[in-house]
Order: sequence, then structure tokens, then C-alpha cells
Amino acid sequence: MEKKSILNSYKTFLKTCNFNIQILIQSKKEDLKKHFFILEQEKNNNKNKSQDNLYKSYIDYIKKINSENSSSSKNFYIIIDQKNIFKDSQSNEIEKIIIENLNEKYFKIKENLSKCGNFIYEIDKKEIIDILYSFFNYRKQEKM
Repeated sequence: MEKKSILNSYKTFLKTCNFNIQILIQSKKEDLKKHFFILEQEKNNNKNKSQDNLYKSYIDYIKKINSENSSSSKNFYIIIDQKNIFKDSQSNEIEKIIIENLNEKYFKIKENLSKCGNFIYEIDKKEIIDILYSFFNYRKQEKM
């Protein structure tokens, strides 16, 4: 039932987007070294030495799962297309109309995707630059 509800919400989202959008997906391999380091510290600080085997088993289990299925996280970004169809207006009027139009589209997307169980948030200019840089320079990052 829950799966069906999510799919129906997503279908509604697609139907209500009567404007051009582009969905970008960014996958990042998870670095679990920090997680392992914290577990090792907890194991070393644990006064109950009988739990050492439990910590070791858990760490080995996570390492095994990660080696079989490399852990990764995915971020989804929606790009909203906005063409300037207001050529005869003053430039500040155009900007105001475009901002209103984009905000309307943003709230429509946010409302519909939230119904699917997604967490939606706006990103700032620096994040946009970082994301675009990572998309255009992904081969350089793979070599690092």
C-alpha cells in the first residue's frame, strides 16, 4: 500500500509539472573510515571487554557488506527551465515575473515530492557551483 501511494504521488508530480524540468543525480561512494574509527574508539573505551568480540564482528560485517555492495549516497537535483517570454517589459519587471514564476514551480514541486516522502530543500549559490563543478569535472575527481 505504501509503495503504491508513493508511486501515485510521483505520478501526480509528473502530471502537474507542465513545464520543463531536468533531474540530475549525483552518486558518491561513502567513505566508512570515520564510522570504523568511531567504532574502534568505542570498542577501546568500553570497560566491558566481553563486548569486544561483538564490536569486531560488527565491524567485519559492515566491511564485508561494503566490499560486496559499495556503499553510496545519491542526491537528486531538479533544474527548472525558465525561458524569458517577456521581451517587451522593463528588465526589473521581467526579473520580478520570472522569480514569481520560478517560486510557483518550486512550491508545486516541493509539495508533490514531499507527498512521496522526500526531503526537499533549496540550495545556495555556493552549493550550486560545487555541484556543477563536480558534474563537469567528474573524471578529474575519479583520478584523485
